[in-house]
Amino acid sequence: MIVDCGIYRDGQRVEGAEDLSDALEEARAAGDSFVWIGLHEPTHEEFEKVSSEFGLHPLAVEDALKAHQRPKLEVYDDSLFVVLKPVTYEQNSDTVTSGELMIFMGDSFVVTVRHGDGTPIADIRKRLEADPRMLRRGPTAVLYSLADVTVDHYLDVANELQTDLEELETAVFSPESGSSNNTASRIYTFKRQILEFRRATGPLAIPMARLAGSGPFSSAVPYVSDGVQPFFRDVHDHLTRVNESVEGLDRLVSDVLSAHLAQMGVRQNDDMRKISAWAAMAAVPTMIAGIYGMNFTHMPELNWWWAYPAVILLMVVLEFLLYGQFKRRGWL
Repeated sequence: MIVDCGIYRDGQRVEGAEDLSDALEEARAAGDSFVWIGLHEPTHEEFEKVSSEFGLHPLAVEDALKAHQRPKLEVYDDSLFVVLKPVTYEQNSDTVTSGELMIFMGDSFVVTVRHGDGTPIADIRKRLEADPRMLRRGPTAVLYSLADVTVDHYLDVANELQTDLEELETAVFSPESGSSNNTASRIYTFKRQILEFRRATGPLAIPMARLAGSGPFSSAVPYVSDGVQPFFRDVHDHLTRVNESVEGLDRLVSDVLSAHLAQMGVRQNDDMRKISAWAAMAAVPTMIAGIYGMNFTHMPELNWWWAYPAVILLMVVLEFLLYGQFKRRGWL
């Protein structure tokens, strides 16, 4: 469905034609105007009119309708196609969920297609409408603002994940961390959250570098206004910080998992030593009782009045000696 359709001239929203084709012609005729159409999870029929009026490439239209795309930047003859993956951190469940935001940008138009609820486009539109100086830069201002808000929110999510990792480290290395199965499940779940986050941030580095015109991507991208590259360089710098944080989180959670597995191995070894010690202590009286249970004819001590208490005392003394030996070695 079409959420909003606005015509902007000289940094201000103006009243214009309701028909999409007339609005686009009016914006192109004015020279300093552009049309911004926002859609939320449109159907094929709803998006067909928009794509035909603005001449959008059919491959990009197919990607926008199907969603489930990686962040990317594609250049077509009449437009740019940019895919962003906004990320949301759920406080109640400590999980990361991602949506998708597709942006078609041409000489006098911007079409945004949103899947999920990750990006508050209405708030971004209001913020831009309150900043005519930025809006005068045309459709590029919309692309920059959407990328800037998306990447800034990545930083917030990275901070939340860092807090969760610190809590997880405390749980793993705490002396009273008893439920090893639950801890391992939490570690794997957290690693899945990092993977979901990385799928949104990692592939976006090259598109932002192209828009910023930095490194090997110094050539200008069509339909991007002159003088906006410094703004995209700022977004690219923030994204680099996010990707470094994600790499650090992934390494740390792998180290936490290795440490947890090592702790489980140590605990199992301790348990096996305790079991072995108790088995050895049980074997001694069993052996002595077994000898006297063989009913040999010639056992002189059987006729001795103190034989029974002496054997019992021998068992007790040997048990104490074994217990002390195992205790000194740390087996018990």
